[in-house]
Amino acid sequence: MITIYAREDNLGADEYIDVANKSGINRPVGDRDRIERMLAHANLILTARQDGRLVGFARSLTDFCFCCYLSDLAVDRACQGQGIGRRLIEETRTAAGGALTTTLLLSAPGAVTYYEGIKMPKADNCYLYRRER
Repeated sequence: MITIYAREDNLGADEYIDVANKSGINRPVGDRDRIERMLAHANLILTARQDGRLVGFARSLTDFCFCCYLSDLAVDRACQGQGIGRRLIEETRTAAGGALTTTLLLSAPGAVTYYEGIKMPKADNCYLYRRER
């Protein structure tokens, strides 16, 4: 199966919700208005499609020259293990400014072993306020 990677500034909520549900990523998929706002205000969305069907996405906020927060990385469980997540991270880093830009990703507890497995560098100096809902 050939996977096509692209930047899609107008990814629709239906496709996002479908892949989020199929990937296991914890996002407020029952709140369509919130998902639409999340997509509208992200300024870097990379997608992975097979036969035109969305199978993965990376949604980020970036200034394209210094910092990038990769907020969502999701791949349909049926397509996991094909290197799609790793490639979406690479495409995000390149599009966000490459070596000039720090890319930050906060992992869900259940995904830590994935990021360790692809040898993504781990930071020990991150601080955050968690959302309340």
